[in-house]
Amino acid sequence: YMHIFLDAGQGNVLAFFELPNSPAMDRDRATPAWVQHIAFELGSLEELVGAKTRLEAAGLDVLGPVNHGIFQSIYFFDPNGHRLELVANTRSEAQMKELHRVAPLMLEEWSRTKRAPRHAAWLHQSPSASKL
Repeated sequence: YMHIFLDAGQGNVLAFFELPNSPAMDRDRATPAWVQHIAFELGSLEELVGAKTRLEAAGLDVLGPVNHGIFQSIYFFDPNGHRLELVANTRSEAQMKELHRVAPLMLEEWSRTKRAPRHAAWLHQSPSASKL
């Protein structure tokens, strides 16, 4: 087998295996495909748009950019079928300050109800609403 380590930044390492003599792997079918992915941050929105252009030129289907309020993302599948997300931050200091303020409240509500908290619903509204 081949075992590869990638520096993911901030002290994090990703490990990938290739097992050519094993049966083909598949994703967890009990989990929606959009949930199982890993995201990588790019340096700018221009880099994100450039990455999308290069991926599409290489024949990949790319979804996005999707505006998440504080960042924009594109999504695609790598040749092994893993969903990848590339992200460009577009957040403001005010947005991050508000998210840090409500984070404990959101976790508490989630722990109690298992329903999506509404404290940061403004992120998913119109682009002008997410400016904060």
